Order: sequence, then structure tokens, then C-alpha cells
Amino acid sequence: MAVPKRKLSRSNTRSRRANWKATPVALSTCPQCKSPAPAHQACPACGTYKGRYYATADRTEHQG
Repeated sequence: MAVPKRKLSRSNTRSRRANWKATPVALSTCPQCKSPAPAHQACPACGTYKGRYYATADRTEHQG
């Protein structure tokens, strides 16, 4: 594995890391209720995806 011969400066390191940006979540409109919903997921407003209804998953606490 290659090892750097010299230490990189902070400006070089930070300018390289400046290009790592988070992309915004792509939202599409729900065909059922017309509210914005994430693509390829059940709509958080009405709970449907591709014509099917998916109930919200209730969180259960671990017993034990």
C-alpha cells in the first residue's frame, strides 16, 4: 500500500472534502393523495404504494 511522503496541509485536505455533499431526497407526488412522498416507498400521508395499502409499522419495545 502506498504511503504519503509528506503531510498534506489542512487547506488541501479541506478543499478535497468540500466536494463531498449530501444530495437532497428525491420526492415524487403520491397518485392517491397527491402529497409529496419519497420514491419507491409507501406514502407517509396515506400509506399506499403501487395501489396497495401498507399500514404503518408500530414500534414494539423489546421484552426481556
